[in-house]
Amino acid sequence: MFKRVFGKAKQEPNALPTIHKLNDTLEMLEKKEKVLVKKAAAEVEKAKQFTQARNRTAAIKCLKRKRLYEQQIEQLGNFQLRIHDQMIMLEGANATTETVDALRSGTSVMKAMNKATKIDDLEKTMDEINDQTESMKQIQEALSAPIGAAADFDEDELEAELEELEGAELEEELFQPATTAPAAAVHVNAPVGRQPTQPAPQRNNREEDELAALQAEMAL
Repeated sequence: MFKRVFGKAKQEPNALPTIHKLNDTLEMLEKKEKVLVKKAAAEVEKAKQFTQARNRTAAIKCLKRKRLYEQQIEQLGNFQLRIHDQMIMLEGANATTETVDALRSGTSVMKAMNKATKIDDLEKTMDEINDQTESMKQIQEALSAPIGAAADFDEDELEAELEELEGAELEEELFQPATTAPAAAVHVNAPVGRQPTQPAPQRNNREEDELAALQAEMAL
């Protein structure tokens, strides 16, 4: 994709094939080392047998071959160390190359995005968004405004009518006669089986007459 957008990309060296080849070589050296170790051990066993047979010449030859095998084993060990060292260096270099390539690709994409998105285009887009938002507010206000008969109602007149209703309700509560008598107090210390004698409520005829006269006058 990046090649189509930004042209043909520069061919970067790839260390992976070389690392694989070094790994194969390392496995081959390890196999040879195992074979030489077995051969050296076999020569030691032969030397022991010739020593028991009192054949010193043959035993010495076996020990010489063992030394040759050990020299080759040491040489193969040095080869393996060098290959390990080179593999570690190549793996580090490959990681560095991949990191730089990724950063370079990211930078190229950012440059392309900055070119595609100019500051003038961004400001124009923001202005269009603000205009559309303001138009939507005006549409909502127009839809929520009262129309027809509801638009002719006077809020002050409605408030005054509501206050008159509240005043009439309050007067009705004030002049409504009490229908329930207060409950008589219960004496806690009265003995069980004997209820205290409560005096019968006496009505004040004079106050009732005055209240009836006041209600008649209000009705007029």
